[in-house]
Amino acid sequence: MTATNSVAGFTGTGTVFNPATGEIAGEVQWTDPSDVEKIAAGLRTAQREWEQRGAKGRAKALARFAVWLGDNRDEIEKLLIAETGKSSTDAAQEVPLLIMILSYVIKVMEKAVAPEVRPAPSAVLSIKKIAIHFRPRPVVGVIAPWNYPVANALMDAIGALAAGSAVLLKPSEQTPLTAELLRQGWLASGAPDVFAVVQGAREVAEAVIDNSDYVQFTGSTATGRKVAERAASRLVPYSLELGGKDPMIVCEDADIDMAAHAAVWGAMFNAGQTCVSVERVYVLESVYDKFVAAVVRDVEALQMGAGEGKHFGALISEQQLAVTERHVKEALAAGARALTGGERASGPGSFYQPTVLVDVDHSMACMTEETFGPTLPIMKVASVDEAIRFANDSAYGLSASVFSRDVARAKDIALQLDCGAVNVNDVISNLMCTTAPMGGWKTSGIGARFGGVDGIRKFCRQETVVAPRTNLGAGGNFYHNSLKTLARSNQVLTKLALARPRRIAK
Repeated sequence: MTATNSVAGFTGTGTVFNPATGEIAGEVQWTDPSDVEKIAAGLRTAQREWEQRGAKGRAKALARFAVWLGDNRDEIEKLLIAETGKSSTDAAQEVPLLIMILSYVIKVMEKAVAPEVRPAPSAVLSIKKIAIHFRPRPVVGVIAPWNYPVANALMDAIGALAAGSAVLLKPSEQTPLTAELLRQGWLASGAPDVFAVVQGAREVAEAVIDNSDYVQFTGSTATGRKVAERAASRLVPYSLELGGKDPMIVCEDADIDMAAHAAVWGAMFNAGQTCVSVERVYVLESVYDKFVAAVVRDVEALQMGAGEGKHFGALISEQQLAVTERHVKEALAAGARALTGGERASGPGSFYQPTVLVDVDHSMACMTEETFGPTLPIMKVASVDEAIRFANDSAYGLSASVFSRDVARAKDIALQLDCGAVNVNDVISNLMCTTAPMGGWKTSGIGARFGGVDGIRKFCRQETVVAPRTNLGAGGNFYHNSLKTLARSNQVLTKLALARPRRIAK
């Protein structure tokens, strides 16, 4: 066992280490995979009463939990820093984001789960009342990653709880501690026992999939495929938020200082360990030198380290640091230049120096594979069309950004990019826009999180109830009618059904 949250065995009790200092962050009790079925069964029992509370009753419980998060923010962030090696700047983002999501969900959840009346498709069926009811899936399994162990643990769970589902959370085995604290807070706020946490690695994750009615997974594309295959074998629906290689396009008319500030923050925030981080930049040649100089200026002012007063902290593990090292070394060997950084930091902890790479191209892994580290490769392009072509030359399609003083032009460019979201003159902000869906194209995922009421309804099954407005006309096709009556009825139905198509065809 090393000081980078690498754990082995996953039986009994494990020790979690701070990757920045090597100090012990805490102890975790690993879950026996065979116990997950029983835990899920308990959630199913508790879920019935949770659903019966209705949206208003559930909203009160969620509101009390939001208050608990605010009251205990300092304790949560202290533990978050201890198990991830984050800077306090990075750690400070997670609890406020959850409170914002809770506040929004509380406002819209009653509308989200209210029955939806649908119009009759034709005059013949106007005697029917058609309503769509949204019934929660009993147990939603959430398999969360390590990069934002507080926010990613709950940002999807909140929607599931609002829908009336119970939540079975498996946090990353590298960051298990904050999940336990969040569950304690859920119960301490007076909420029912419909939120359970199980701890472990692959075997526990598989047990979660096998005992859930819906699976929400956030993580790598490779693991996402395995999650999808296992869920599909049970015909269980799932949503996958996977990897990204998010491009930024800087046009010749961009505000260069603003674009540089955004690129540096978007690439280095959380040590680059963000699914929607800026992973590659395409800059028009007329402003390339000015942009690169501004980026280097900003990066050289950054302070790296865990805790207070630092801009970003450690990478989560030596394994993650090794990926960053490989991408940079391979790029340098192929002709790229590092204008800052270019190697791991000296001293203890899994820190990597913030690195700006130039003279890069798409033959290099730093431009095509997800790095998830504090690197910023910048490529010169001759035209916007070339930038769009390179941006779309990727297996990924999570999000992107476009910088131009002409917002209408930037929007036009955005709609030519193959990804789930595009920020104009900003980065990462789409993650905060909970009224809109956040989902990836291509190998960046299936489905979406958030999206207004859809972010709650995705955890529901739709049940259509067709009821009579009156008994008149009921049973027109039943066998007890004469064949002559059935023939006349079918003629009338055909005539009525063809009325609109005939008018349009003319």
